[in-house]
Amino acid sequence: MTLSANDLADLERAVRLLTSPSLVARLSHQIGSPLESAVKKLPAGASARINAAVEVALRRAVDAALWSLDKTPRPASTRRHKLYAAASGAVGGAFGLTSLLVELPVSTTIMMRAVADVARGEGFDLDDPDTQAACVEVFAMGGPSDKDDGAETGYYMARGFATQAMGQLSRELADIAARQGAGHTAGLMTSTQAGKWLGRLIEKVAERFGVVITNKIAAQAVPIIGAATGATLNTLFTDFYQDMALGHFTVKRLENRYGAEVIRAEFEKQAARQWHRG
Repeated sequence: MTLSANDLADLERAVRLLTSPSLVARLSHQIGSPLESAVKKLPAGASARINAAVEVALRRAVDAALWSLDKTPRPASTRRHKLYAAASGAVGGAFGLTSLLVELPVSTTIMMRAVADVARGEGFDLDDPDTQAACVEVFAMGGPSDKDDGAETGYYMARGFATQAMGQLSRELADIAARQGAGHTAGLMTSTQAGKWLGRLIEKVAERFGVVITNKIAAQAVPIIGAATGATLNTLFTDFYQDMALGHFTVKRLENRYGAEVIRAEFEKQAARQWHRG
């Protein structure tokens, strides 16, 4: 099936967004030096605290953003979310690591609302568990990537988390149905699938998002520059995940129209073309 000229242009834009430099690379560029040394200077045990806080933040963000955002279709409002993120980052960055961890659920919720806003703008139903999972998937993007893997690998690898989570859960649900009888558990399985699938997906995504957040906290953990850096980096984060969301939901919209295999083949063709140009 051949894509229309408008849809092909949309896919080309999505490929540019989804294969752009990683968020970790952008963080290093923003502060003017690699972040490895800054990460090593974090207090002992900081990484464990950050990873635990990231998973909690994502869970709270889903509850506060996806289910509270107005479901009426409308164009995304990207600027408003960046302003909220900047304010949150300035407050959190002014007082060091402890305040950064306290601020993390707030900034993550703002970013999740920004992502959900894009999904809504692309015509997706925020009450649909698939859309909710797709919003969470966006936060698996942005970590360091190996350029030798090919331009398209990172995006489809991030999407693979949802497939893995669903595969594991499907086996569990099949066991439940076999033991209790599908006729008695059909309604239960539907709600269980939605809740457990999203919960498992959040666990997996938190591992990748935690790497990015650790680098962010390392960059803004110094109180002297923390406030200014916090506002700047939160704006950078929100801008990045809005771009990832726009690319992601454009691809999913086109998949619904043309089929996943058609769009992936065209995506890889466009990514390879951009890769060779760059």
